[in-house]
Amino acid sequence: MSTHSSSPKSPNRSWSDRTLAIRAGSYRSNFKEHSEALFLTSGFAFDSAQHGADLFANPSLGNVYSRFTNPTVDALATRIAALENANYGLVTASGMSAIMTLCLSLLKQGDHIVCSRDIFGTSVGLFRDIVTRFGIDVDFVPLHGLSTWQNAIRENTRFLFCETPSNPLIEAESISDLAKLAHQAKALLIVDNCVATPILQKPMDFGADIVIHSMTKFVDGGGRCLGGAIVMNETELKDQIFSTMRTTGPTLSPFNAWVMLKSIETLPVRIIEQSKSAIAVVEWLEKQDWVKKVNHPSSKFYCPQQKKIVDEQMHAYGSLLSFEVEGGKEMAWQVIDRCQLFSRTANLGDVKSSICHSATTTHNRLTQQMRDEAGIGDDLIRLCIGLENPEDLCQDLSCE
Repeated sequence: MSTHSSSPKSPNRSWSDRTLAIRAGSYRSNFKEHSEALFLTSGFAFDSAQHGADLFANPSLGNVYSRFTNPTVDALATRIAALENANYGLVTASGMSAIMTLCLSLLKQGDHIVCSRDIFGTSVGLFRDIVTRFGIDVDFVPLHGLSTWQNAIRENTRFLFCETPSNPLIEAESISDLAKLAHQAKALLIVDNCVATPILQKPMDFGADIVIHSMTKFVDGGGRCLGGAIVMNETELKDQIFSTMRTTGPTLSPFNAWVMLKSIETLPVRIIEQSKSAIAVVEWLEKQDWVKKVNHPSSKFYCPQQKKIVDEQMHAYGSLLSFEVEGGKEMAWQVIDRCQLFSRTANLGDVKSSICHSATTTHNRLTQQMRDEAGIGDDLIRLCIGLENPEDLCQDLSCE
């Protein structure tokens, strides 16, 4: 369902993901363009003084100002919501701005959050160092293990926040079980679905109240633009979050929205192919005597209980994986530095495969204790598999 009446109509829920990724959110202006139009404008003109007054009183009647209403941006919001089986979508300037917008919208002094410790390193910093400045308590718990979540919940818990599967260890927990815990406490469950994408997993089908994305990753897929998304079903939640966005301005540029509209058209095809290639790389890594352990649901090392959860929630295993090497940090850096094909970058989700040392990049702002508790050691290397030939990728990783 679209946020604004001047934007596209609700997509057909019977369409497959491949169709939704191309057609949801599409509509044509009076010029009848085939590709979605790019509206590079800061503001919109009114037919009359009364029309302007009506729009400011109720932005759902039409476009007012691109800080909070823009047809290109709204088309992307409609498309990502459709892929998540959600009624409403809102998009932001980045994945982190999506999380910050949720905090500003849903929290007040004296509230409490239960958060997985196994989330993106910058997200940990946001909850630990910034959100707590405003009199909000945050407890971090292991992702896997419902009893620790249950024990951490208080009367003033406002929401539970998790990323499943997690980055970089690809751990998993039951979304439906977490949703039950949250709802019993009259709290919300928020799931970061960046790693799986809506192609592999739809958290709202399992009871999540809000799903967020860093569209910078797999949605864009080309390492070009920043963007975030927030999707939900409840009108009251949508109105509350939209009101915060309208005032605070975590705005996604129309140009970035247009790029992602075109990128998302190939998301289903990309994700499935990248997932297949990841399995091939995992199989190769498991045969190497310098590899101690591989973290991926297809790996023989993966926890059987968590694999059962993944098989119930996901359509494929995804292209993010990590592995531990013999020889600690020195060996890990040698493997990374000798790569000629893999891109040494902390970003993920690109069609170009990437490699990074999580402990000193994406999670370097965590304390040593937090990294140790999360299992992010100096011997850990993270890979995100792109669309290259997996045989070439394995050869690139070879120590020979």
